[in-house]
Amino acid sequence: MEWHISPLGDGALLAEADGDHAAANRAALAAAAALESDPPAGMLAAVPAIASLLVCFDPLRGDHGAIARRLRRLLGGPAPAEGEGGRLVEVPTRFGGADGADLAEAAAALGVPPERLVERLCAEPWRVMMIGFAPGYPYIGPLPPELHLPRRATPRAAVPPGSVAIAAGLAGIYPARLPGGWHLLGRTALRLFDPAADPPAALRPGDMVRFRAEG
Repeated sequence: MEWHISPLGDGALLAEADGDHAAANRAALAAAAALESDPPAGMLAAVPAIASLLVCFDPLRGDHGAIARRLRRLLGGPAPAEGEGGRLVEVPTRFGGADGADLAEAAAALGVPPERLVERLCAEPWRVMMIGFAPGYPYIGPLPPELHLPRRATPRAAVPPGSVAIAAGLAGIYPARLPGGWHLLGRTALRLFDPAADPPAALRPGDMVRFRAEG
């Protein structure tokens, strides 16, 4: 796996990985945690994504070259093992019916019965690779090839909060009523984002999510 670090203006560096996205994500999360626990001078934020890491800093206080060298050292080591370092969060989910309007269609596209799709999704915990799209929205995975589906050809104008969905090799949970083009398999009562809570997002990058089917 190779990392490419490039400047984004005077106050940010973007590290992007070639190769295995699962390993790159673990490395990005570990590097972000290391920078947050011992921030270099002037650092404002370290924001991990699926296979990249954005480091923002005050150019009047931070040393661009020093931050880049630190970033290379952090990303140059071996990636943490799968499941290392994150919380395990159980997500009780009602699959199918009105809560999972696309379950039967998604299962048919994958060539399995709906119960098999649910069973496979619930069989093991999956990592929160990043938070994005909307406050509290987790990108969870990577899912195995047998759960890979492209996004829906026609997105919905509004998806109910708590909807559990899959697309592009990932699972997601809608934190609010939002537009979306992922396949809806079920719905959870877990509140993903509460601006009055501390922290406001129920899940954070690096957490391991285990979906649990409930009646």
